[in-house]
Amino acid sequence: MRNELFQALDANIGAEMRQPWHKPPSEFDAVRFEMDNGDIALFAWDDGTGYWLGNTETPSALWRTDKIGLEEASYALQRWVERELLAQLEDESPWLKPYPHLAWFFLPVFLSKDGRETTREFFHDHAAGFPDTRRDEALEFFEQLLSRGDLDDYRETMAGKLGTSETLDLTRMTATMGEFNAAYILLEAGYEVTPEAAVTTGHSIDYQANRPGKSESTLVEVTRPLPPKHRAAGSPITAIRETAETKSSGQLEEHGGGVTLFVDCSSFPDDDWRALAGEQPEVRHRPAVVFRLRPSGRVEGYRKGGLPLELDDVIEWV
Repeated sequence: MRNELFQALDANIGAEMRQPWHKPPSEFDAVRFEMDNGDIALFAWDDGTGYWLGNTETPSALWRTDKIGLEEASYALQRWVERELLAQLEDESPWLKPYPHLAWFFLPVFLSKDGRETTREFFHDHAAGFPDTRRDEALEFFEQLLSRGDLDDYRETMAGKLGTSETLDLTRMTATMGEFNAAYILLEAGYEVTPEAAVTTGHSIDYQANRPGKSESTLVEVTRPLPPKHRAAGSPITAIRETAETKSSGQLEEHGGGVTLFVDCSSFPDDDWRALAGEQPEVRHRPAVVFRLRPSGRVEGYRKGGLPLELDDVIEWV
């Protein structure tokens, strides 16, 4: 281990080999590698098996070994790894401490090799895509949503949509959070949700929504237009029409119907939303729900076409 793992890391990028911060499961020995560039890696082993996890380069000695996902390891080993990584995250970003479920859910990107700075910046400096909102209000909203546990089984897929780029991509990240906003509405309305529902065209639709105990389901695709000040569109009406058309003339058209379109206008400031709510324009797809969510949990919106979802208890129709 010292010769083939530590020395390889130290020679390439500079490393220290230390004791882990938390005691590993009783049947394992473990070490923690801390790299000069801020990367970390964990290595645990018993009599016959070694487990490596890190957001750094993988030493060549491990290139040809059998790989498994973390979820395939023992529960005790998973918990140790997560405790170690969450402690690292909290040490580096103590502002996440009041939001333990959010920190755990987005751990795969908060500690990713290329995206750890940009994903944390998105939540810290940009309130996770909510305009005119204090950071703590936005983070508390998502903490409450995620702590329900409904999306836990889909953590890797959902968190990964934020991306792991060294460049901050506010457009993509904000659009990703639109899917969480849609999940909030569906869950509050009493639906169970399955993200990335596969359909016969080979596409995946953002959600399949089911009433518990019932076989009928509704497919929901989400789009989140940028507010007019961030795009060439000169008005909120043009903004939502152009964004919705991208969806309706693409995968929704190929699917041939049966999908409800959610247009998330939560990025719109008050004036833009009031103009949109007053006009209630078409979005070139039916059925559709155009809505704006605030971190308080309040949702306003309007609908077009016969909506196959019961959302009256969640959305204040304008």
